[in-house]
Amino acid sequence: QVQLVESGGGLVQAGGSLRLSCAVSGGIFSRNAFGWYRQAPGKQRELVAVINIAGSTNYADSVKGRFTISRDNAKNTVYLQMNSLKPEDTAVYYCAVPFTSDWGQGTQVTVSS
Repeated sequence: QVQLVESGGGLVQAGGSLRLSCAVSGGIFSRNAFGWYRQAPGKQRELVAVINIAGSTNYADSVKGRFTISRDNAKNTVYLQMNSLKPEDTAVYYCAVPFTSDWGQGTQVTVSS
């Protein structure tokens, strides 16, 4: 089973930046795709970005051009660089292996206006 631990969340002003990290252990990192998801209060969890084993990426329309997902196979870590943050980006952000039960515990991101 894969274990995922997120870090890097916090409080930031609108227009600011944060970089989330997801440290992965267990399994074979290079053979997994990874995704970042988020859930805001009162809303359903949504996919933010995904990266496959070849490094190809896809993004939700709401974050295209502002967020970048990347992976470092040598460090077993997945990143989410978030720029030009907006108050509507406020949510708990989760790292996960898509279509599995392997999820992290989440990290809070709060963007103030």
